[in-house]
Amino acid sequence: MEINYHLPSFTEHYSLNLLIFDYMQEHPEYFRDGIKIASVFGNFPGALWNGGRTVPAIANPQFSKRVMEEYNKRGIPLRFTFTNPHITEKHLNDPVCNDILKMADNGLNQVIVMSPILEQYIRENYPNYKITSSTCKQIRDMDGVNAELDKDYCLVVLDYNWNNKFEELEKIKDKGRCEVLINACCQPNCQRRGEHYSTIGKLQIERCIAARSTLQINRDNIIEEDFPCPYMANSIYDITGYSTYVSPEDIENKYVPMGFKHFKIEGRTTTDIPILETYVHYFVKPEFERKTRLALLKKLTDKIDHFNYFKE
Repeated sequence: MEINYHLPSFTEHYSLNLLIFDYMQEHPEYFRDGIKIASVFGNFPGALWNGGRTVPAIANPQFSKRVMEEYNKRGIPLRFTFTNPHITEKHLNDPVCNDILKMADNGLNQVIVMSPILEQYIRENYPNYKITSSTCKQIRDMDGVNAELDKDYCLVVLDYNWNNKFEELEKIKDKGRCEVLINACCQPNCQRRGEHYSTIGKLQIERCIAARSTLQINRDNIIEEDFPCPYMANSIYDITGYSTYVSPEDIENKYVPMGFKHFKIEGRTTTDIPILETYVHYFVKPEFERKTRLALLKKLTDKIDHFNYFKE
């Protein structure tokens, strides 16, 4: 059995993600069979191309380099969420994003894309990167999913509304290259999801520009508030009743036998404790959940890395 998990945020959950990986190596007997941390997605603060969640401010270059090295030496790729839908030609030469891609251009790290303009730019200028098609595209027809799989993508992240619709999922012709978002906090068939992604993209660009600039910003053109959404705070236990929730048992007994082997856990801007609980829920054998949870909480408290994320 091969179950590849793609984890959230190599920055916000830097210490937690490394702890869970290392603990899996120390105590494989506590964990479900066949699971692997296949990548960690996210971005460094201040990446204007970033989408999906806002990550403003300015990254500390030393931190960025160390993050990459710590994950990569464990064989874990970083997957940069360059999924901002509002990227235009004028944004392609952004120095921060290009510096990130140059630094991490080692054949292991990857990118996730949404914008055709940015995708083409990355393919032409950084051909060593494997490219994943983002769930932000919200492809809601099966012909569209199969058409996306015909393109040169490493993986295609499915819209979460396909989850547990097994008759439809059977129609996917290359299930091994699909990634299933298993713990979406959104209510099923959320009608505002696309608008939310769009607002986040605009916020990311505006806040990155403001963080880099000492010039007076035109306040009339700034989006002051994040998109109001009551579902963003949902924990793993808040969503288990959703039709889009995928349980660890369904992964093992339904999805993997069908040919799926890539599964995404969201939660980039959630705090560590709810994400730890999500990891325990999906990764750990039920009889070892309490022991593993306590051990990881102690390690997270004792050994959390306080390295400064941002430029002082």
